[in-house]
Amino acid sequence: MRSGFRSRLIQYLAISTLIGAMVALAAAPVVAVTGAVLRNAITEFQNLPAALTTPPLPERTRIVASDGTLVGSIFDENRVEVPLQAVSPLMQQAMIAIEDSRFFLHNGFDLRGLIRAFFANAAAGEVVQGGSTITQQLVENTLLQVATTPEEVKAARAQSVLGKIQEIQYALQLERTLSKQQILERYLNVSYFGAGAYGIESAARRYFSKSATELNANESAIIAGIVQSPSANDPLAYPDRNEARRNVVLDRMVDLGFLSRDDANTYKDLSVADSLDPSPLANGCVSSYAPYFCDYVLTEIRNNPAYGATLDDREAFLRQTGLTIETTLRPDVQRSAQSAVDTTIPRDDESKKAISIVMVEPATGGIIAMAQNRLWGTEGDGYTTYNYGVGRANNGTVGMQAGSTFKAYTLAAAFKQGISPSLVINARNPKTFNFVDCLSGEPMEPYIVRNSTRSGRFTMAQATAYSVNTYFVKLAQQVTPCAIGDIAEDMGVRTGSGDLVERVPSLALGVINVTPLTMASSYGVFANKGIYCPPTAINKITDRTGKILSVPAARCSQAMEPAVADGVTDMLTRVIDGAIEGRTGARMSLGRPAAGKTGTTNENSSVWFVGYTPDVSAAVWVGDPRGGFKYPLQDITINGKYYRQVYGSTMAGPIWKTAMETAHQNIPRRGFKLKPNYDPAEVLLFPGAGSVIDGESTIEDELPEGID
Repeated sequence: MRSGFRSRLIQYLAISTLIGAMVALAAAPVVAVTGAVLRNAITEFQNLPAALTTPPLPERTRIVASDGTLVGSIFDENRVEVPLQAVSPLMQQAMIAIEDSRFFLHNGFDLRGLIRAFFANAAAGEVVQGGSTITQQLVENTLLQVATTPEEVKAARAQSVLGKIQEIQYALQLERTLSKQQILERYLNVSYFGAGAYGIESAARRYFSKSATELNANESAIIAGIVQSPSANDPLAYPDRNEARRNVVLDRMVDLGFLSRDDANTYKDLSVADSLDPSPLANGCVSSYAPYFCDYVLTEIRNNPAYGATLDDREAFLRQTGLTIETTLRPDVQRSAQSAVDTTIPRDDESKKAISIVMVEPATGGIIAMAQNRLWGTEGDGYTTYNYGVGRANNGTVGMQAGSTFKAYTLAAAFKQGISPSLVINARNPKTFNFVDCLSGEPMEPYIVRNSTRSGRFTMAQATAYSVNTYFVKLAQQVTPCAIGDIAEDMGVRTGSGDLVERVPSLALGVINVTPLTMASSYGVFANKGIYCPPTAINKITDRTGKILSVPAARCSQAMEPAVADGVTDMLTRVIDGAIEGRTGARMSLGRPAAGKTGTTNENSSVWFVGYTPDVSAAVWVGDPRGGFKYPLQDITINGKYYRQVYGSTMAGPIWKTAMETAHQNIPRRGFKLKPNYDPAEVLLFPGAGSVIDGESTIEDELPEGID
């Protein structure tokens, strides 16, 4: 084996000596050259391109929260490019010592250093010193960056005489155009240091959880020892192998006067395994504290042609260009929301029930929190890569029935048509409705509706506070499902699949599959005086140079008259803080003006609470991702507590309250300043004074108060 190694070294030395002769001859003005091989080689040498194309190095993209803290990163190559002054002198010296001790003496090709390395390696029976200069290695790594075919990769590795000639030609050219410091800086940034770390800064963080400027001699020698064979010398996988290589580096540093013998011996007494303080390689959103929000940001860019003509272009934009994506996320609110969902239903709870909460700023559409009681992953209980808070286009779902939270859009349609809140409807239980299709004009099948809270004669404020189904279906019959669907769509409501709202009699009771993001965003319209600002997660994108890139701006629009929005808010504030006894949202009071609505779907397949203040709108869904009707929230033990039935007010609402309290900790208390399109005196707390629909005798069939 030793003789085979020696023969390969001799062959390499012979080729390199030939190349050295060619370099000298090609540079001579007039020389009589004999030998066809040498003449042809010199011709090839002289005809090679004079300049090396040096594209920008692929860098990781950082996703940061609104306060600049890291949310996640994504990359093809985990690289953080740094200037040479950000690399410790010991790290620079360690690299020069083991890879190119005559770096500051040669012009890019070093025949003398090659011969020295040959004899050192032959004596050791293995490669202990590099034969190529740092400049040549920089050329090889640069060519590998632009290689797109196996042939180009092979050529970049200079595995032939012509390939070696090209490498040297480029090295000489680099030495003429760049300073030694610039070459060393590029080399340290382009090199691969194993374990997914590209460039010296990423290597320092990967192995020692510190910046490259802080590396000591031991750490520098460990990293420098990797370059010769990044896989075999990986200190995480093979600490003993790396330790032997590290000791060689330390000895070379002593030989060159970079380190004293005593210091080197002290470092040799340290094991590599004990020297390491590794950081996890976090590519994508898996290790993020907000993984589903992080993934939402990535899908927003992947889905938007503004960031590239094709999906491949947009993926490269994300993974290679070293972006900083500043998002709307508020870390304190995100962590509070995550804690609220995990505390209510632990991620590995035997019930397998799920929670999703999404919170937005009505005035901007900015998403400030997006959490669910799941871990990011594909296998195991409590793991999923599906985002229950958003639609299918963003790795989400088709949506879930919204239940009574959809009644808010019926209120909006009623106020838009000038219907007074004093309207009294005899909300019997059950009640049969005969609708006419508002699109075709054709009669529809009779629709039988039951109440889940109270029955009787109610005003609009009472019916909203008690969430009376037959009241709202009768109101929907009067305003028409078309009017409800129109106003909901103006507020950004779509199904989780992206479809428009179906105009059906049951629309007022929330049979449409929607997402928490849609509900939080659309309810924000009421808080924002009728102005709809589409949800957004991205505030700003800057490239690696700090240049601000153009970001498609969310265009806010007037979805309804301010007076209509204020009318809905007036009704929904009474659900939480009104004077109506037995209101469904009483437990969600925040101690500041707030509006909201509970939602419980048929057979308790899922429950909701959606509500807002002037500053924040949030939606909470609780259900079963395996199918709510197959696995309802009935006769079930969740987090050690038995529930005969789960309602929006008993589980979704308290989660909403906890998250909203944190979101408002540093926000001054302010009211809605309502100016509805009716006289406040029209809002009656007891029926009798307003106009009446269906005034015949009532059937009182009341269930426990305030459970919707």
